[in-house]
Amino acid sequence: MAGNQTSLSAARFALPVNDVEQQATQEVETEEYDYSKRAQWLRAAVLGANDGLVSTASLMMGVGAVKQDIKVMILTGFAGLVAGACSMAIGEFVSVYSQVEIELAQMKREKERRNNGGKDEQEEGEKESLPNPSQAAAASALAFSVGALVPLLAASFIKEYKVRLGVVFAAVTLALMIFGWLGAALGKAPVVRSSLRVLVGGWLAMAITFGLTKLIGSSGL
Repeated sequence: MAGNQTSLSAARFALPVNDVEQQATQEVETEEYDYSKRAQWLRAAVLGANDGLVSTASLMMGVGAVKQDIKVMILTGFAGLVAGACSMAIGEFVSVYSQVEIELAQMKREKERRNNGGKDEQEEGEKESLPNPSQAAAASALAFSVGALVPLLAASFIKEYKVRLGVVFAAVTLALMIFGWLGAALGKAPVVRSSLRVLVGGWLAMAITFGLTKLIGSSGL
């Protein structure tokens, strides 16, 4: 009899311990999920800034290959910034909106499978955790614009043609190294290798644009 009472008491005390352990495990998983989600957003922002940097710098270097006027170069870079930011924002909005629609449809199917006609707290929580298309579009456009501003600011106050090209190249090189390091750190990839890959890719984009524009411009087309 005493043994049965002891086992019952142990069972009563074991249940709260298990609940606490389960709650602690859920909190750890939630924290890891939140950190992973933030890291993905930051990494996407870095990649968007890198896109703005490379595309705008390549445009400016391409135009600079055939036009030495600073006004033409700046206007080209500004047009690239506006067009690229709009394109990134629209593309991100459409992509995230489609993702949200797919996840909402999946939630609806799961709710029908459970035959639950009322409100589901878990479902409401999942809906709140879905990404916002407008916020994603604004973040994408902002990140692109930040990257595009680097070559624009570097070229804005230098009238000498060759010096201007050199300063733009140097500023873009430094920014590429920084963005490459940030992307590698957030993605937990090898820093040196990833930074060099981003740097060489940016150099190639600028060199190809400069070379082809120079070739076409000198051919009289």
